[in-house]
Amino acid sequence: MREKSAKDLLLDQVVDHFVTDGLGDLSLRKVAAAIGTSHRMLLYHFGSKNGLLLEVVRAVEARSRGQFGELGRGAGIETDRVIREMWRFVADPAQGDFERLFFALYGRALQDDAQMRPLLVESIASWLEANDALASARGLPLDQARVHARLGLAVVRGLLLDLLATGDRAGVDASLEVFARRYAGSWWEAEGDPAGPAGPAGPARPDSTVSPRAS
Repeated sequence: MREKSAKDLLLDQVVDHFVTDGLGDLSLRKVAAAIGTSHRMLLYHFGSKNGLLLEVVRAVEARSRGQFGELGRGAGIETDRVIREMWRFVADPAQGDFERLFFALYGRALQDDAQMRPLLVESIASWLEANDALASARGLPLDQARVHARLGLAVVRGLLLDLLATGDRAGVDASLEVFARRYAGSWWEAEGDPAGPAGPAGPARPDSTVSPRAS
């Protein structure tokens, strides 16, 4: 494992600061003071406040993908459980500020903000790649896995946006559960049947109730 650069170490401090204290004040001077550095040092490494925020989003996304990888590598863990556990992680209220920041910057990228434009490709491609190992462990062909990875990404991000907009935790959890059940058991063996092994929602399972942390 390569040694972290000064920039990476500084970014870790910034992210940890935001995790602890929230993103209420994004002034570079105040962020710098909170982590024991100078705003000039932040400017040197990140170029601007927008540059820093982009790197924060990238770092938090990378942490989420790391969590996803850890779940997927769990011995015997089934795909529907991976989905539920990952939802618990990304939908934790403690992640709310970062989710809002992600969607805000992603929206700017869609409006052709040159500095944020990399998110349009990175935020899709990186998650598709993160799914490759999970698919390989389950014997699913890569091209087929990419189809399901895109679907999963769209569902989770859509539900996160719904949660942030409405605060309807029970409603979004129920929708996530319908999606997770579709992947219960050896779902890929029934891919020839568009309805899956037991209809669109898949077979019911005794352990299928989602019980994430309350908002």
